[in-house]
Amino acid sequence: MPRVSGKTDKDQLLALLGAAIRARRKVMDLSQEALADQAGIDRSHMGKIERGERNVTLLNVAKLAHALSCKPSDLLVDAGF
Repeated sequence: MPRVSGKTDKDQLLALLGAAIRARRKVMDLSQEALADQAGIDRSHMGKIERGERNVTLLNVAKLAHALSCKPSDLLVDAGF
């Protein structure tokens, strides 16, 4: 089975999660760089997550949720899961 990436995600699930993260980040008036710094994620990786180009690990979802003051499940609900 091939690795899942933005290129193989036919249902655009990664893009939906990225959009949910971006929306919460903007509501909190955070730059991508500020969110990445708070979550301990490289800024360029953060951009790829928001564009749905990276398959985000559970650990990174948890870090992002913490930095966005929400639960990981909130991000999934926002993404429509």
